[in-house]
Amino acid sequence: LKKATVFLNPAACKGKARNLFEKNAAPILHLSGLDVTVVKTDYEGQAKKLLELMENTDLIIIAGGDGTVQEVITGLLRRTDEAVFSKIPIGFIPLGKTCTLSHTLYPESTNQVQHIINATLAILKGDTVPLDVLQIKGEKEQPVFAVTGLRWGSYRDAGVKVSKYWYLGPLKTKAAHFFSTFKEWPKKHQAAFMYLGPTERPPDEPEEKQSRPPLYVRLYRRLRLYWSSPPKEIPQEVTLEDWEELKLSTIELSIATRNRQLDLTRTEDFMDICIEADTVSKGQFVNRGSQKMRDPHMCPEGSQCIQASRCILQLPEGTEGSFGIDNEEYEAMPVEVKLLPRKLRFFCDPRMREQMLHAAVQ
Repeated sequence: LKKATVFLNPAACKGKARNLFEKNAAPILHLSGLDVTVVKTDYEGQAKKLLELMENTDLIIIAGGDGTVQEVITGLLRRTDEAVFSKIPIGFIPLGKTCTLSHTLYPESTNQVQHIINATLAILKGDTVPLDVLQIKGEKEQPVFAVTGLRWGSYRDAGVKVSKYWYLGPLKTKAAHFFSTFKEWPKKHQAAFMYLGPTERPPDEPEEKQSRPPLYVRLYRRLRLYWSSPPKEIPQEVTLEDWEELKLSTIELSIATRNRQLDLTRTEDFMDICIEADTVSKGQFVNRGSQKMRDPHMCPEGSQCIQASRCILQLPEGTEGSFGIDNEEYEAMPVEVKLLPRKLRFFCDPRMREQMLHAAVQ
């Protein structure tokens, strides 16, 4: 009997997520013969804590939006035994306001109920695709992990204010971007930036099926992990000459994984970095802002595009503002972003997997 652990965020989709899950996804999961444990999160950050304590499971299912995905993968990859736990396949049931991953994993659907059912059935069919993860580490904080990317700039700042103008109906997006141009303009985001180029993709290793150790071994490991200090990272040998350096002055910086245009046959591993020009007129800013709401990591013409496997963003002292990491807000600070290629396996609709393989061949 396979054990599935579901992390459900009842607050997602304006509080409708629990009802949507229980009516549409839960019956399918129970009928499939899985041993399902549903863990409901009560507050922000709880999923991270629960993941640290989670016993082994055969699959993890995330029922929520981008915020829930980020919490679960961050909790999972912060574990000291993440090398074992990161091999557990992950299912995603899109229930949140923003569900970026669903565009990669499932066919588009305007019917939310049908979309939830399709996602649940895709999990049961068992096809998976490997997704890249970004490890984002500040100087003092524990790392945060992302499957979509990091944004720092004026479009992100205006985008989070759109809901304040709800009373303007379809004009709310343009209004948020228009009013943000009344402040300091053009808003330049300045920083020092270093990066390393793409890395060669290593050959795929055959998967080893590991049997679950006995209970006393698991208890001993848990206690040892609990009392031991976190492992020190062994720095990888990278000479200073390998790093490229830039001085940034941009209206927005975006660091994104390749998960949106997944190529299962690629030979290099890298993340896409987009440094947008800071010479944007107010009219361009308002128009582009609407496009960015639909595709936050689009890289407009005239931007500098870089492919990198690792980068360091050094912000000047006293820099205020926020990053958007997988649509969640974090205080802006100097960070190192490292690509973890094909780190997690997500369940995917077989039709989408076929498309990824055919797109790569063409």
